[in-house]
Amino acid sequence: MSPIRRTTTLLLVLSLATLASGCGAWKRFQYEGFGRDSWQKPDEVIALLGLGEGDRVADIGAGGGYFTFRFADAVGASGRVYAVDVDDTLIAYLEERVADEGHVNISVVRGEFEDPKLPDGEIDLVFLTNTYHHIEGRPDYFRRVLTDLAPNGRVAIVELDERSWFPRVSGHFSAADQILAEMGEAGYRLDARHDVLDRQSFLIFEPDDETGE
Repeated sequence: MSPIRRTTTLLLVLSLATLASGCGAWKRFQYEGFGRDSWQKPDEVIALLGLGEGDRVADIGAGGGYFTFRFADAVGASGRVYAVDVDDTLIAYLEERVADEGHVNISVVRGEFEDPKLPDGEIDLVFLTNTYHHIEGRPDYFRRVLTDLAPNGRVAIVELDERSWFPRVSGHFSAADQILAEMGEAGYRLDARHDVLDRQSFLIFEPDDETGE
């Protein structure tokens, strides 16, 4: 059997096994991915975000908590992480995991498609990874997010782009230029752009005071 066929067979077996263990497990596998750490570089991403003790982070589209629990460690006991999702299965999984692991600085939030349901004026960093393309009416959505940001609050978007074959085939991506245009329309300006990820753009925005938002 060729290496390609072996890899394909392995992925199929893993997918079937995950499906057999339940819908929630399959959804978590979709978020966790196969060998995700090698290309997601979570430690580098978090380091570039410059989080500190006591920061309040909203992980929108938290999924299975890939970044959520890393954020909880980064902000410490005096910080707070809001794990936001709209999927009830994933919400239940996150709540169970938070309780089991004793993460008292994580709040699981059942968001809405139009509103992440965050506390107004309290969030130092809103973070999304591979979630941006799922949001409809993005300029309106992120205008609402402006009210959630604390002074000097930021929005970080890590998003699959056209460099990887799967997003191109599936359409599950947003090009960096599109993100820049839509976030500008929503009332933000680019604060930083990092090129450390091979499959994703990594853009950080801050409110653009000149828009009057």
